[in-house]
Amino acid sequence: MAEATAQTRPGGRSAKVRAAVHRAVEELVAEGPGEALTIPVVAARAGVHATTVYRRWGSVAQLLNDVATSRFSGDVVVPDTGSLAGDLERWVGDVATDLADPDVLALMRATIGSGPGGGSACTGDRHAQLGAIIEREQARGGEVPSVGTAVDTLLGPLYYRAIFSAEPASGEWARGMVATLLAAIQCRVPSGGPTSR
Repeated sequence: MAEATAQTRPGGRSAKVRAAVHRAVEELVAEGPGEALTIPVVAARAGVHATTVYRRWGSVAQLLNDVATSRFSGDVVVPDTGSLAGDLERWVGDVATDLADPDVLALMRATIGSGPGGGSACTGDRHAQLGAIIEREQARGGEVPSVGTAVDTLLGPLYYRAIFSAEPASGEWARGMVATLLAAIQCRVPSGGPTSR
């Protein structure tokens, strides 16, 4: 019995190392250009040996992907306002607020620039959140867009504006994107229905 207890160490050394390394990456990326980020620099900031970081993550790209995946998972709560419009408007506003944080932007830019998997690390959880909002509305019996359409209409412009534009995503602008998406749903011809010309 004691042996089993000794083997399970929630919050043990591994978790502490991971937390210290993640914190070091976030601090370093916020302080300067991502190109200056190296595993020895991260290890020194985290107070661990570089071999520990190499062994666990292997490369700066894998490390940045892990930090971004952790950072962008669960940071925005999926709202439940009772309507698709309300859920999407609140969600878009929360994502826009998160993307306005300079430290978040620095991490995103470094992660995206680190390799092909960087974009997925920054958006994976946001795709899942949109999927959850759409599934809930489907369960309520409402008309819904595909997740892909919602991503293209809402998430694409949010990320574009955050990364490539100095213009902030205002609440009115965000609500306009939701209105565009909902209008597109209303214009759809029901599958199997008559086509009017």
